[in-house]
Amino acid sequence: MKLIGAAFALALPFASPVLAEGFLISSPIDCDLNTDCYIQQFVDIDPSPAASDFTCSTLSYDGHKGTDFALHSRAEIDRNIRVLASAAGRVRGVRDGMADAGYSAKTADAIDGKECGNGVVIDHGNGWETQYCHLKQGSVLVKSGQEVWAGQELGFVGQSGKAAFPHVHLSVRKDGKVVDPFDPDGKTNCASPGDSNLWNDRPEYRSGGLIGVGLIDAVPKFDAIKGGTAALNTLASDAPALVVWGYLFGTQPNDIVNLSITGPAGTVIADDVTLTKAQAQAFRAIGKKRRSSVWPKGDYVGAVTVIRGAQIISQKSSTITVE
Repeated sequence: MKLIGAAFALALPFASPVLAEGFLISSPIDCDLNTDCYIQQFVDIDPSPAASDFTCSTLSYDGHKGTDFALHSRAEIDRNIRVLASAAGRVRGVRDGMADAGYSAKTADAIDGKECGNGVVIDHGNGWETQYCHLKQGSVLVKSGQEVWAGQELGFVGQSGKAAFPHVHLSVRKDGKVVDPFDPDGKTNCASPGDSNLWNDRPEYRSGGLIGVGLIDAVPKFDAIKGGTAALNTLASDAPALVVWGYLFGTQPNDIVNLSITGPAGTVIADDVTLTKAQAQAFRAIGKKRRSSVWPKGDYVGAVTVIRGAQIISQKSSTITVE
């Protein structure tokens, strides 16, 4: 499908303070944000070359003009997670046909000017519009000029265009200017966060934590973790090692990541890792080589906890069976 007009331009100016004027939106993704998906990045509210989300934290990057609702791995694209219209309106433009190749030096030229990838723009009237980017190739279900209702399926989450991970990027605009749905009045500052928002049911803010946890027989490559292929359900008793990894987002300096493996005979390994820098995504892993002839058969639990200051901000575990 062909781009209509300039609906997919991403380089838009920031909005000055606005009022919602009764315009409200719902989540653009059909999943549980606490278990099945999460928000990776928010609108950048910092006009300088630095970046800040609406809480004055670092879940954004310079010039980011939307909210990124992310899947846990590239493998999740095959589950066909639905992208939904956040409000009723008329479709202004669509694009489909771009591969879910993600963004890299190899794909940069091919997506130049089409950074949104496969997507949809909806006009809601009174100057309001929403844009949905990075949909799965071949999944877009609506056409330009079509009327849609709030919650109507637009397509599936993918990784087309300039997308480093599978997600749907939701942009909200008023009279062509970007509006942060978590701070539509533009009153947020570090000393006094704003309390207005555009959400019918405001998503919970998570300042970082765990995307996933897995157990495997060697320290995995990061690309395998991001691809969803770095965890096993069973392991041979003569496996060379047992490794637990934690896939993280929104890390901060001095975050502590506690990783452990517990098996039929008790603790196999446990250790704390102190992080040194802020990262959008990262992973940490620890493991133990097999010392005896075989691992004792049974279930092994890998647990990862992320601690910020005195607070646990995220905990997950995974189980593998040694046969």
